[in-house]
Amino acid sequence: MPDPRIEKLAQVLVNYSIGVKPGNKVMVQGTPLAAPLTKAVVSEILKAGGHPHVITQLPETQQLILRQGSDEQIQHIPEPMKLAFETYDASIALMSSVNTKALTTIPPEKMALASQAQSELFGMIMKRTAEGSFRWVGTLYPTQAYAQDAEMGLDEYADFVYGACLPDFDDPIGYWRGVEAKQRKIVEWLDRKNSLRVEGPDVELEMSIEGRTFVNCFGERNMPDGEVFTGPVEDSVEGHVRFSYPTTYQGRKLEGVHLWFEKGKVVKATADKGEDFLLKTIDTDEGARFVGEFAIGTNKGITKATGNTLFDEKINGSFHMALGRGMPETGSQNVSAIHWDMVCDLTQGGKIWADGELFYENGDFAIDF
Repeated sequence: MPDPRIEKLAQVLVNYSIGVKPGNKVMVQGTPLAAPLTKAVVSEILKAGGHPHVITQLPETQQLILRQGSDEQIQHIPEPMKLAFETYDASIALMSSVNTKALTTIPPEKMALASQAQSELFGMIMKRTAEGSFRWVGTLYPTQAYAQDAEMGLDEYADFVYGACLPDFDDPIGYWRGVEAKQRKIVEWLDRKNSLRVEGPDVELEMSIEGRTFVNCFGERNMPDGEVFTGPVEDSVEGHVRFSYPTTYQGRKLEGVHLWFEKGKVVKATADKGEDFLLKTIDTDEGARFVGEFAIGTNKGITKATGNTLFDEKINGSFHMALGRGMPETGSQNVSAIHWDMVCDLTQGGKIWADGELFYENGDFAIDF
C-alpha cells in the first residue's frame, strides 16, 4: 500500500513551496531510489498545469567523472543544464542518496575543481532567485544510507523525515504559514539592528549586520524548514567558534571544526577529523574563507543531529554559519564556489545579543515575539 505521506509531501512541494502555475516549466531531480516521490511530484505538477521535466541522476556517474576525468572534464558544465537553469521557472530537488560516503576518497583538489566550475551557475541561480524569476525547493526522500547516518532503522527514519516535513498531516500548508507568521516578527525586529554578538561554551563572535536583511524560512526553499538568516557584513566577523555537531560537505564528514576570524576572514581552522579536507576546501577561492550566512535554527520538531545538513541546520536551539557564497536577498556581497553550513548548539549557556540587547538565551528566544 502506498505511503500516504508521499502524496501529501508532493502536494506541499508543488502547491506551496514553489507554487506551480499553469505553464510553469519545472525540473524534478532525484535518483531512482526517489521514484515514488518523483512520480507523486510529477502528478501534482500536471494537476497544477505545469510542465515537468524529470532529471534522473545515477549516483555512480559523479564518482566516475571525479575519479577518471581530466581537469577539463571535471569542470565541464553541460549546456542543457545551463539552459534549464537559465530558462525554467522552478526546480524540485529530491535528495535520495544510495551511499552518502561515496565521495569520501575523492582528492579534495578534484572536489574544489568541480565547485569552481559550478560557481557561475550557482551565482546565476541565486541571482534569479533573488529577482523572483526562479523558485526552488530541496527535500529528502528517506533511504537506507540516510537512516544509517542517523543510526536509525529505515521505518524509524522515515517517521523522522515525514514528521519534520508534515508536523500537521491534516493541514501541513497551514502549519508552515503559521511558522511564517511567527518568524516574521523575529526578522522584522532583527532587521532594525546593526550588530550581533554570540557567546557560549564554544563560541565568541561579533559581527555587523548593518544594512543587511534577515530572511524568513518557512518551507519555500527547504522542506523541512525553520530558520531565520542573514549575510553579515563581509569584513566584520571577529572571534572564534567550535561547531558542536559534525558537518558533512561534498560527501565528507568532519568533526570538531574550529574556526578563528579576523576582519571577517578565517585566519585559522582546525578539525578533529577531516582537517586536510577543511583546509583545502576553504582555499577553493577568495570568498571561501568569509561568512556568507548567519542563521538561527527554529524547528522544535528536529531534536537531534542526524548527519544531514538539511535537518541539522534547522535544530531548535542552534545557530549555523555558512562559509562561502551569501544569498543576494540578504545584501551579502560574498561570492564563492562553496556554501558550507556548520551548526553549533546554544542550549548549554549560549546567548545572542543584538545591538547589546539579549534576545536569545539557552536555545530559545528571550523576547516574546
